[in-house]
Amino acid sequence: MTALPKPRHDSSLGILCLCAGLGLFSVQDLILKLLAGSYPLSQAMVFRSLTALPLLLWLVARDGGLGTLFTPGTRAMIGRGLVMFVAYAAYYLALPALPLASVVALYFSAPLFITILSVPMLGEAVGWRRGLAVLTGFGGVLVILRPGAGLFEVAALLPVLSGLCYGLSMIFARKLGTRESAPAMAFWGNLVFLLLAALMALSFGGNPALDLHPSLAFLLRGWVWPAALDATLMAGCGVIAALGLTLLTQAYRIADAAAVTPFEYSALLWGILWGWAFFAEWPDAHAWAGIAIILTAGLYVLWRERQIQKGSLRARP
Repeated sequence: MTALPKPRHDSSLGILCLCAGLGLFSVQDLILKLLAGSYPLSQAMVFRSLTALPLLLWLVARDGGLGTLFTPGTRAMIGRGLVMFVAYAAYYLALPALPLASVVALYFSAPLFITILSVPMLGEAVGWRRGLAVLTGFGGVLVILRPGAGLFEVAALLPVLSGLCYGLSMIFARKLGTRESAPAMAFWGNLVFLLLAALMALSFGGNPALDLHPSLAFLLRGWVWPAALDATLMAGCGVIAALGLTLLTQAYRIADAAAVTPFEYSALLWGILWGWAFFAEWPDAHAWAGIAIILTAGLYVLWRERQIQKGSLRARP
């Protein structure tokens, strides 16, 4: 079993890793939204995972050796992979039904969930100011969701579920990162993706998924033979997944969550840009209001945490 050195703490590098990983994943969001009307989610995920597999094995061998895959924490890494599968599957299923910017904005409940989960899982204290900010942020989520209104779309709950599971997976990354490598965690996550996507294909294969809700159609549609360009795009998602998963995991592994989490919001800029450029989507007034509330609340929570860590403010229960 290969001994893994304790990761050095580097906030600047962690922020860079996070921004680079989110930039890569924004391209994957664009690709999957473009393909969602013609192919099933399971097919895109299998292509992606198969392409990522050898790349991740190379990264594992390069960063500590293949022995880092088989440690006392292997089961925990597999468990984290299951949580990440739910996070990304829920996110992808929302893409064909909602504007890209709305999917990304609702997903940004993740930093709020990270703050909440850090209390029981990391033993961190959250004072009343941050608690109020978290509640405000979820108010922004409700502004976008508009429950009870005729415009409510049930698929809008999917990116919120994604945010919850993503936040949980990043808490796991922080706990596991002291003894497991980022490529090893990314490898097991990718392998879980591959196996569960294959199971989805076997369960739903052959279903034409006609006249269904766009998210259900993306889930249930049977496999079709892809055009050369589409197959290349699906495979390209594998390269993005291998590098992106490693970068995001590494970010939370080497830096404090309070330092890197504010930069999660850089993905929102990409969502707005790609939605406008490729799908003529532009957030409406309610969406902009919800985005502003979520962004303001999330950044305040993270600023407050950093101030407390620096000792310039005294945490109050």
